[in-house]
Amino acid sequence: MRILLIEDSRRLAQSLVEGLSGEGFDLDTFPTAQEGISAFSSLQYDAVVLDLGLPDRDGLDILSDLRSKRNEIPILILTARDSVESRVMGLDAGADDYLVKPFAMSELAARMRALLRRPGQPLATLLKVGNTQLDSASRQVTVSNSMVHFSVREIKALELLMRREGQVISKMVMEDNLNGLHKNATQNSIEVLVFRLRRRLEQYGSDCSIHTLHGIGYLMKEN
Repeated sequence: MRILLIEDSRRLAQSLVEGLSGEGFDLDTFPTAQEGISAFSSLQYDAVVLDLGLPDRDGLDILSDLRSKRNEIPILILTARDSVESRVMGLDAGADDYLVKPFAMSELAARMRALLRRPGQPLATLLKVGNTQLDSASRQVTVSNSMVHFSVREIKALELLMRREGQVISKMVMEDNLNGLHKNATQNSIEVLVFRLRRRLEQYGSDCSIHTLHGIGYLMKEN
């Protein structure tokens, strides 16, 4: 799951990147409202974690703007503003959840999973295509009920494809979700990753396959 984090504390942002990566979340972090909004307009995210006390703009303004455009992406406010009035204002402005600093990393991760499990949101605990199953919480993959090994990056690609079974995923979307904005990647890294994942699925006897639509993207379906 790719998360947009708009938080001006670089120390906290780095802590969130490290803490949530073990929970299956990938974070793109930005310290200002302007940078965060620019990233939001350019990439596809599954959720937003938003600080309110930003240096260039109040987080509530960003929240109101997103909701005025009928954008339904899950948004969790993460802030030091702990009064009841502030919480009510945040939730009334369109936030899906509100967590006050300081907080436990495990609670933040649990709240994010809860938001993404809501109807119409992308997080389901178990994904299954044919005889292949991925537990998105434990990051374990089984084929015909036998546990098999994939690298972390292969699991990320597999999850993205399984969540959109039968749908074409463009190469650009794959790159955005797997590489983000802050990671160096060669031009053909996605092709190499998909080739490796396809070969490993065949090796393990999976009855789902990944199809390459040249110039368009990738599609997973059951054979």
